[in-house]
Amino acid sequence: MQTRPGESPDTSIPAPVLRWEHFPHEADMGVRGYGATLGEAFAAAATAMTAIVTDPAVIEAREHFTFDCADPDPELLLYDFLNVLVLEMAVEGRLFGRFRVRVEAGNLSAEAWGERVERLRHQPAVEIKGATFTQLAVWQTEQGPWVAQCVLDI
Repeated sequence: MQTRPGESPDTSIPAPVLRWEHFPHEADMGVRGYGATLGEAFAAAATAMTAIVTDPAVIEAREHFTFDCADPDPELLLYDFLNVLVLEMAVEGRLFGRFRVRVEAGNLSAEAWGERVERLRHQPAVEIKGATFTQLAVWQTEQGPWVAQCVLDI
């Protein structure tokens, strides 16, 4: 996984309408994203992860980052992607409110927009320790949309 900060955020790109949800798992929390493409499902899962910490709508697109990784297994690709975001959140103190993800032939290319945590404005609820292999799953439904999910250690 490679992380590269962008020079300036591109706020002209409209935020996609994402469908995501949380599901409980003992002391942890599951995230599930849905999308017409695998990339959209990954972006929705990342948004669900952010929503555990704070409302994604209050995060301003002040910084732009790109992330790349490769794995032929889409589940491991989701695991890697979410964990690189967790690393940025924990080590660099960033939050991301918008994502654009492309997945093709085992290669993930993602963009994320966000900013550094402002405790009073963002009021972070929890600290995410990492994505886990628990209930890690990626599949395409019979109707066509993709689903990407896993349990996060919080």
